Amino acid sequence: MTDDSDGDANLLYHVDGDLRPADAATVSVEDRGFQYGDAAFETLRAYGGDVFGWNAHADRLAETCDLLAIDHGLSRDELYGRIRAALDANDLDDAYVRLSISRGVQPGKLDPDLEADPTVVIVVKPLPRGGLDGESVWDGSATLRTVSTQRIPDAAVPARAKTHNYLNGILARLELRGTDADEAVMLDAAGHVAEGATSNVFAVDGDGLLTPALSGPVLPGITRATVMDIAEEEGIPVREVTIGPDALRSAEELFCTNSTWEIRPVESVDGASVGGGPVTELLARRYRERVEEAFY
Repeated sequence: MTDDSDGDANLLYHVDGDLRPADAATVSVEDRGFQYGDAAFETLRAYGGDVFGWNAHADRLAETCDLLAIDHGLSRDELYGRIRAALDANDLDDAYVRLSISRGVQPGKLDPDLEADPTVVIVVKPLPRGGLDGESVWDGSATLRTVSTQRIPDAAVPARAKTHNYLNGILARLELRGTDADEAVMLDAAGHVAEGATSNVFAVDGDGLLTPALSGPVLPGITRATVMDIAEEEGIPVREVTIGPDALRSAEELFCTNSTWEIRPVESVDGASVGGGPVTELLARRYRERVEEAFY
């Protein structure tokens, strides 16, 4: 694995079909992904030199590009090949992977030209080994705080569209400045829990798992879906429901999920102690077993 002691400087990124040193991996200031956030992206995790949940990520990326009307012209096999090329060029088996597709450089006007010459960028960075013999990328359980920044409603920007315009989550995270929290709980306009700024949220009560329903402004997380699949295998009921922040504060257990964190237990929310527990530990162990069996 690449030694990352010198930071990102020694890494090669994949930009528009070419591998480039990190400090030369640039895009135009006229790129619409830079100017308007007019771009789709996926954050993935590689284990043992391969990508976890590639088909699910590729499906979600395709849906985002369809919603944005970005016709990038690349098959999922071609995109996957570029990811593998970036991993191989950096001698990375276990890595963070970010795949971005923008509409590319176009005249400086808001209306996009649907005939796109897309910009395709793949960034890879080393992460610890996953699976049963791996280590967590996070330092300790999460501390959550409910913020006033609301999740953008679906009628404005579809939650299932994973775009470069991440200002909503940034504003939520800015509210955490000066607190002990490291993840923001975002509510919808009706005061119901939607998701974390960069994660989906699960609570555990006496009847199993509950998580905000996708009928609200909730990103359909790939790790979220994997956790629900594992819970079904283990006979743990899962309810996709509309819940308020009180349901998180009173939960028996609480955890967050995303592709990099996997399953991260929550220590407290809004100052109320919650902590992990046997259900969170079971799901996390089964998740690591899946990774171990599939990639190592």
